[in-house]
Amino acid sequence: MKTKILFFSLFVLVVFDFFAQTPTDYLSKEFHQERRDILRAKMPKNTVAVVFANPLRNRSNDVDYVFHQDPNFYYLTGFREPNAVLVIFSENQTDAKGNSYNEIIYVPKNDPVSEMWNGKRLGVKGAKDQLGFKIAKTSEEFVTDKLNLNNFEKVFVEKFKDDYRNSYRDQGDLFDLVESFKKKSSYNSRLFLSKPKKRVYELIKVTPVKNAANVAQVIGKAITYYPDLKEDAIVKGYSNATSDKVKKEFQQLAALKLNKKSNIDIDFLTIQFAEMREIKTPSELKLLTKAIRISAVGQIEMMKAMQPDMSETEIQGIHEFVYKKYGAEYEGYPSIVGAGNNGCILHYIENNKTKVDNDLVLMDLGAEYRGYTADVTRTIPANGKFSKEQKAIYELVLEAQDEGIEACTIGNMFWTPGQEAKRVIDEGLAYLGIIKSPSEKHNYFPHGTSHHIGLDVHDPGTYGAFQANMVITVEPGIYIPDGSPCDKKWWGIAVRIEDDILITVNGPKNLSGEAPRSVEAIEQMMQKKSVLNEFILPSLD
Repeated sequence: MKTKILFFSLFVLVVFDFFAQTPTDYLSKEFHQERRDILRAKMPKNTVAVVFANPLRNRSNDVDYVFHQDPNFYYLTGFREPNAVLVIFSENQTDAKGNSYNEIIYVPKNDPVSEMWNGKRLGVKGAKDQLGFKIAKTSEEFVTDKLNLNNFEKVFVEKFKDDYRNSYRDQGDLFDLVESFKKKSSYNSRLFLSKPKKRVYELIKVTPVKNAANVAQVIGKAITYYPDLKEDAIVKGYSNATSDKVKKEFQQLAALKLNKKSNIDIDFLTIQFAEMREIKTPSELKLLTKAIRISAVGQIEMMKAMQPDMSETEIQGIHEFVYKKYGAEYEGYPSIVGAGNNGCILHYIENNKTKVDNDLVLMDLGAEYRGYTADVTRTIPANGKFSKEQKAIYELVLEAQDEGIEACTIGNMFWTPGQEAKRVIDEGLAYLGIIKSPSEKHNYFPHGTSHHIGLDVHDPGTYGAFQANMVITVEPGIYIPDGSPCDKKWWGIAVRIEDDILITVNGPKNLSGEAPRSVEAIEQMMQKKSVLNEFILPSLD
């Protein structure tokens, strides 16, 4: 008896110790419940929303990429495993036993063999106890449940990207869940027309055949922007028709396509998530601010550690080491470290230059902490000192960023910071003689300055007027690739400065401001000793 008591005590101690060493600062189950309640309140009567987990994606052979949950699914549930689906009803439903419910989550069942290989699953009990769901079932039960979605006025779902595979060995994987959903509903991808295709169909439908030449001209222009239209059967058939009779037949087909009805709505959820997620709650801001500060510290430590003989990969590794040291699970996006001309590639992720020499090094990286992603960029001289030309470009970008940040006030439109930054950059480039006048078209600043951040590095939003508790980036840049039509002394200079800005009633707050931004502050930081100076590995040559 004593042996049994001792064994049980040790078991409890081990379990307690396991959970004691697991992160506890995730969003609460109450947060996710509140998100579901808000979404439900936005749903019209007699409707249902169906939200799926992200697919597992194959990396190579029998190895998958590390799973990352769909942000919308996580936002509503807190569930971090694959092969799950959430169903939210606008009104209470009643089961066969007379029990009332308004939502169901379907999750993978507990399976000792699978869990031995791939880790502990939350399971149905965990979904109830830890996530707060009253009704939770296994993923396999979604396939067998007699849920007739055609009985609802509207079924809200996001359009499937068909980027999942059938594992065959797992009944209730995402493939099975999606196929089962399609059988339970009137979902048919052929019913959904993109906006460009819809506009072209409308034009074909309403334009008299005698004016078909005008339609052909518009179609030709549309195809230059939307190449997929070229292969569309109706667009192709109408364009190639050699008689009025055939053209009228394709007009009728276009009309039929436009008039097809379904209770499936693939736009509602996208719009609602954009409205909900662009405004951060206090609990979200706590996690997002931590992700941003971790990223800022990564920039600081890299400034201290930077040496001209470093590789881009090594620089990336130092940033990401800092993230892991703080307990950040992932990088929020593929890390960008571009030295010299590589910095002119906006989304450069190869990071394979073996020596950064005396170039400027553009470092665009962000930690993901408990699901929330930072996005911070600094550009620094590898040798610790800006050259005259590097300094001129850097200070122009910094001035543009300051003007952009100042415009991040409640009521201003989302594009205002970009307009202010572009004005400063155009005037500055003209002053430096890189362009002839501020009105000259150029490609030295080819992107906007701002996007929302949150569960995605490019978080959804309505992109209207600024509201309190939005968090956006302000990231102007100047990129002058080798061979540009300007003096060679500017070639290979690429500068981007990016900070994460909280919109408040008291004006903009720079959440990543502890990472030095000015020329003087960067150069001073780069003179400080790094703890990594003594981290010398043996040669393998």
